[in-house]
Amino acid sequence: MDMTHDGPHPTTDTLAATGAEAPFLELLARGAAVEAYEEPVPAARAAGVSEAGLAALEHAKRLALRVRSELADRRRREAELSALFETAHDLAGPRDLDSVLQAIVQRARSLLGTDVAYLTLNDPARGDTFMRVTEGSVAARFQQLRLGMGEGLGGLVAQTARPYVTEDYFHDSRFRHTSVIDTGVQDEGLVAILGVPLMLGPHVIGVLFAADRRARVFERAQTALLGSFAALAAAAIESANLLDETRAALSELEHAHEIIQDRSAVIERASDVHDRLAELVLRGGGVHDVAAAVSEVLDGSVEFIDTVPEAAASALRSGGHAVRHGDGWIAAVAAGDQQLGGLVLRGHPALDPVDQRTFERAAMVTSLLLLARRFAGDAEQRVRGELLDDLLDARHRDPALLRERAARLGARLDTPYVVLAAQPDAAPGASADEEAAVRRRLWAAAAHLAATGHGLAATRDGGTVLLLPLADGDTATELARRTAVHLGAAVHEPVTVGASAPLRPLPAAYTEARRCLDALRLLGRSGQGAAAEDFGFLGLLLAGPRDITGFVERTIGPVLDYDRRRGTELVRTLDAYYAAGSSPARTKDTLHVHVNTVAQRLDRVGRLLGDDWQTPARTLEIQLALRLHRLAGALTG
Repeated sequence: MDMTHDGPHPTTDTLAATGAEAPFLELLARGAAVEAYEEPVPAARAAGVSEAGLAALEHAKRLALRVRSELADRRRREAELSALFETAHDLAGPRDLDSVLQAIVQRARSLLGTDVAYLTLNDPARGDTFMRVTEGSVAARFQQLRLGMGEGLGGLVAQTARPYVTEDYFHDSRFRHTSVIDTGVQDEGLVAILGVPLMLGPHVIGVLFAADRRARVFERAQTALLGSFAALAAAAIESANLLDETRAALSELEHAHEIIQDRSAVIERASDVHDRLAELVLRGGGVHDVAAAVSEVLDGSVEFIDTVPEAAASALRSGGHAVRHGDGWIAAVAAGDQQLGGLVLRGHPALDPVDQRTFERAAMVTSLLLLARRFAGDAEQRVRGELLDDLLDARHRDPALLRERAARLGARLDTPYVVLAAQPDAAPGASADEEAAVRRRLWAAAAHLAATGHGLAATRDGGTVLLLPLADGDTATELARRTAVHLGAAVHEPVTVGASAPLRPLPAAYTEARRCLDALRLLGRSGQGAAAEDFGFLGLLLAGPRDITGFVERTIGPVLDYDRRRGTELVRTLDAYYAAGSSPARTKDTLHVHVNTVAQRLDRVGRLLGDDWQTPARTLEIQLALRLHRLAGALTG
């Protein structure tokens, strides 16, 4: 402390007036370090204080240092008692054993000021000791140590049931060293270790350790403190064991209670599912509502499947009851001899007779709902089909009345719409029955698409016609292509779709859509979709039974074949030549080649097509064939 002042130096009289203890009280008040207590005496001596005053200062310094030490001890004891109280509070609360043990080890390390603290527990099943909790450890091998009984410092603590401390682990011969333990301790870099036993009655169940990475002497009070933490850890473990035993006993009682109440529960479930199924039928619930209700009542997972596996189907036909299938059960959903699907129950491997009957009753309700929905769907599809037929023949109908009918069905005739003509392409050699089945699937898929897309669908001219609204930013071409993909996936056969331009009068729009459909099939693009805008004036030429592919092959087939075999660009050169007004000079600019290259390619074309290939008649045919070939390729993309 700086004892200098701006005024006169303090004298003996001044010290007597203020008290020799004053500077040391100030140091105590602000919690100064020990070194600061040495400053007042030299400062007073330099200021000329008498020997009596200096003696008084020395006496006050000793008293202040004693008070400081006692205050530090009291704060330390208060911190220790607070930590022990918090740990005891943890034991009284609902915290799990792992978190309590971790808190004990953390507090022990903090209060003892060690680098590492850890706790080991005995494993009676394996006859060894394992590391349960560590705090401050950095070595993985140390954290995973398993020690044989009686090995290391922990073995000595467990054997004697007394605390032991070593100031230098590797030079202490009081306990048995092993390579496994010594390697783990060396990895962690530990030197001084204190261990105290965890006792349950007379038995040692583990050891609590505090350790430093330098030589250190542990005081008796620190050993006692670690022993207190060890006692709390043992109490936590005992409480956890008692809690486990209590839970096991309660579990056994609950199991017995469940067995007693099982029969009444089954009856209650059957009554519950009966009420729920009746309510579902009355309020027009669906198949998935039935599955959800039965899942909840039977405490399993129930789902409806469209097709029953053949192995289960034969068993269902022969017995008529629910049968085992894989790791679950399956019940037939049928109407007479017609199989509509099945209900599959999983997560319920054993069914008593009451639950099985409940499951079968749910399958029966499901079949009734499916039949009712099918009849309602067929009726709605017929109404939608009749409305579209009336719209296509609208010249004899009241337009306002037709729009009102469409609005009631959710069809949007007040927005831009497109008419699409769809036709399936049955597999070669398919029988009449198979083709009829494909057409039925197409009609069902188209009707569903129209109903969900605010449109209409009907059967017409051996195919299906749809009227669908056109969304903002969408085009008739994109709609036709999406519809072809969607219907083809639903039918499992290629479906070709032609579309009209938007906002055309409906009869004319249907004619246009049919023309696009015919054009696609003539070009060999079955299973794809296109709109009238994709064909331009060629759409008029493509309507009717014309052999487009044969015409292209007859006209420019040798050139196409030459390009395919040799990887040349004769067809591209021809296109550029005609686009450039039959000028080789302008053609070479388009193709970015030398004019001699253009001449050589045209010479090759002449040898392939004949000397008259540039006559007006042949030129018209070649240009038309090139246009058809290019159009077919564009539609493919």
